[in-house]
Amino acid sequence: MKKVLFGVLAIMIAFTVTAQSIIDAEDGRNPNDFYQRGIVVGKSAIPYPFLRESDVVWKTTIWRRIDMNESFNQYLYFPTEREEEGNTQNRINIVNLIIKAAANGDFEVYEDDDMKVPQEWTKAYLNLSGAPYTQQINVIGEDGQPVEDEDGEYVMKDTTIIPSFLNTTAKKLNLKEFWYIDKQDTRQKVRIVGMNFMFERASKSGENLTVESFWVPMDFLSVRKVLVNANAYEENNEVAERSYDDIFIQRYFESYITRESNKFNRKITDYLTGQDAVYESQMIEERIFDIESDMWEY
Repeated sequence: MKKVLFGVLAIMIAFTVTAQSIIDAEDGRNPNDFYQRGIVVGKSAIPYPFLRESDVVWKTTIWRRIDMNESFNQYLYFPTEREEEGNTQNRINIVNLIIKAAANGDFEVYEDDDMKVPQEWTKAYLNLSGAPYTQQINVIGEDGQPVEDEDGEYVMKDTTIIPSFLNTTAKKLNLKEFWYIDKQDTRQKVRIVGMNFMFERASKSGENLTVESFWVPMDFLSVRKVLVNANAYEENNEVAERSYDDIFIQRYFESYITRESNKFNRKITDYLTGQDAVYESQMIEERIFDIESDMWEY
């Protein structure tokens, strides 16, 4: 009899716990998941460690490009929809994240990769969308047809065209980074200090122009605070999603070098083209990695 009563009591307790779990799940329901996620949201970026000038025994400046058309890098490009356009799962791509944060005034943006001259957001966005321009169009009559004058010529009028920025055309990121050797641990390290993106914009003549955006100071805590609180999609396991800050620190992307600091202050494409430019980029990459191993003598 005692065993029967104990079994009934155990069933009642299990039912109560299950019912309470259901109630709790409904009360704290997350529309984009089955549990509350707080691993990334609300995080603070960890400041980079202080580095003394005397500890840097070697340094070079590298500019590299991330092509988001490449399969490995596509998680940076998608989803292209903005939140107001029906984006789901609280995901945002890197370009929309940067534009949204800059428009909100979360950090300053700069005119060039020196990042010394701040750029007002109004001017920065004007570069994205293109300046308004005047264009002649046909005058349309009440019948929906173009109006003609006495000579049979179409009547034209001036109208102001206000372009809009298409975030889907932004498919390449440019990074500026410092590679250096720290004397304290004799290791080669890298720090990304700037980023901008390349996009296409229609000109007045209708041709597509490839334009570079404003520059974002990637080592500023104000920028890293934005990056650390946004997830980048992980295809194989959504639980393992990294923040965009993690992505750049861990260098979880594929890229190629477009320029190294040099006495002529020129890009690789200024003196080489085609396959020769590709070989030059690979050679610079290999030389940088060889510097650390070449420090050791046996």
